[in-house]
Amino acid sequence: MINAKLVAQSHPHHQTIVRLSKTVAFGGEELVIIGGPCAVESLEQMETVAQQLKFAPVQALRGGVYKPRTSPYAFQGMGEAGLEVLAQVRSQYNIPVVTEVMSISQIEAIATHADMLQVGSRNMQNFDLLKALGQAGKPILLKRGLAATIEEFVMAAEYIVSHGNPDVVMCERGIRSFDNYTRNVLDLGAVAALKQITHLPVIVDPSHAVGKRELVAPVAKAAVACGADGLIIECHPEPEKSVSDARQALSLEDMVNLVASLKPVAVAVGRKISEVEGVGLKPTPICCAA
Repeated sequence: MINAKLVAQSHPHHQTIVRLSKTVAFGGEELVIIGGPCAVESLEQMETVAQQLKFAPVQALRGGVYKPRTSPYAFQGMGEAGLEVLAQVRSQYNIPVVTEVMSISQIEAIATHADMLQVGSRNMQNFDLLKALGQAGKPILLKRGLAATIEEFVMAAEYIVSHGNPDVVMCERGIRSFDNYTRNVLDLGAVAALKQITHLPVIVDPSHAVGKRELVAPVAKAAVACGADGLIIECHPEPEKSVSDARQALSLEDMVNLVASLKPVAVAVGRKISEVEGVGLKPTPICCAA
């Protein structure tokens, strides 16, 4: 029995709806697809991504501006300049944006520029950060820790909710194992379990789970089939040139095709992927993307 007083499901039909914008919400009949690069690299890059993915349809864009990297010599993100890029793309294309927060000191600036703050796997049990995010005033995307149990994952969400923020979306992204053929081991059993344990929306990150772009599509379909409320998937205009996680990033064309292939799977389990409303820009042909 998990002692979660606030996020525990009280009855089978108890489901929190986390609203990202006027037209995008997690936890209802519609699945939410979040797409974009691991890291924001330039305004041109993010404009290209937005132009293509909004018509997929992808309901929100992702892009890291503060990057937790294993090596201190790896690209650490654009920081505040990256937040300005996200804000411009968000306004120009009328699409919500999601980006990672690594410390309490970053919360205010990120909350000003983004629609959802992501807690990465390395910070799932950064309890001071979780408490502060309870006062952030924006939805939180909470990723499962690298080796976290389901109970530890649920209690991390409890920290945020118990400090005043009910808008938490949980994200299964795989856990470490003795096997290294895939980047992590995706725990789809945890997705099904979390849908019974908690009333919070649950999404899946197939990109970080498998670490290889050719495995992302089948795993994404399996995630939808087992009850996930959405997906967050890495893609890039030129995947091989991505400054981080290049091996797992899809091309924009592959991302568009993947979303199309998910629609019948969603329908089969009583869900749907809705077109994005308010689109006023013509898509640039994918073959001409920068």
